[in-house]
Amino acid sequence: MSAREAAIDALIAAERLPASYRDTIERHWTPLAAWIAARAAEQGGPLVVGISGSQGSGKSTLCRMLEALLAGEHGLNAATLSLDDLYLTRRERAELARTVHPLFATRGVPGTHDVALGLAVLAGVRERRSRLVLPRFDKARDDRASEAEWQILAAPVDVLLFEGWCMSARPQPEADLIAPINRLEAEEDAAGIWRAHVNAALAGPYRALFDAPDVTVMLQAPGFETVLGWRRLQEEKLRARTGGGMTDAQLSRFVMHYERLTRYLLADLPARADAVIPLAADHTVGAPCYAAPR
Repeated sequence: MSAREAAIDALIAAERLPASYRDTIERHWTPLAAWIAARAAEQGGPLVVGISGSQGSGKSTLCRMLEALLAGEHGLNAATLSLDDLYLTRRERAELARTVHPLFATRGVPGTHDVALGLAVLAGVRERRSRLVLPRFDKARDDRASEAEWQILAAPVDVLLFEGWCMSARPQPEADLIAPINRLEAEEDAAGIWRAHVNAALAGPYRALFDAPDVTVMLQAPGFETVLGWRRLQEEKLRARTGGGMTDAQLSRFVMHYERLTRYLLADLPARADAVIPLAADHTVGAPCYAAPR
């Protein structure tokens, strides 16, 4: 067995993926890694790749595969920054809930991240800093991990994979905010204060953060209806690993926080992304569509 095959087998085992996932790696992720490597060579400096996909679409798994492929086949030092790791602390979100709207106690939507922290990390990547530190968020505790638990990158980064469920989201037209999209909005945001604040965050502080990637890859869910099932599987893995997590009822309400922007991204992002990778409900990967270089 070659070193490459051994590394892929180790990743498949670590992610608890079926052996058949090797075919997905060979048919889809290996060409995607080659495409990213080519874009990095064209740029001649650190490349930031935005990876956008709904909850449970497999962004974290994809990033781990790409890190291994970029290193093993292209000699590129790749690292992953998750938008989730930029969440405000529980105390900061509690303050937002008190001063702006109670729904901001729940992490997830724009307005619940430390944008300045994300921009500082991206600046460190662009400047090719050694010993760059990546923040970490502990979902089991619903709070930012202590700085002692943050990841330290020994060498400068060639490719940063910046992944997030709402990566590259744009603000919606204000007229689209009027009608609630689900029970959560109808019952807990009847005046539209929460969703208007989220939209304003996208138009303001998040604009620089979401404009930062040099290229954008979209993992395209078949529709919002599949997202709850995907997110439930994700939560089951978290419970198995940590013993903590949400009940199914809590999870159903939690996903409603994400519904508006998830639906909007599914409609708005495909025409703007540099690569669109369609997914079936069973996570089968379809043929990617690559846009012409800009």
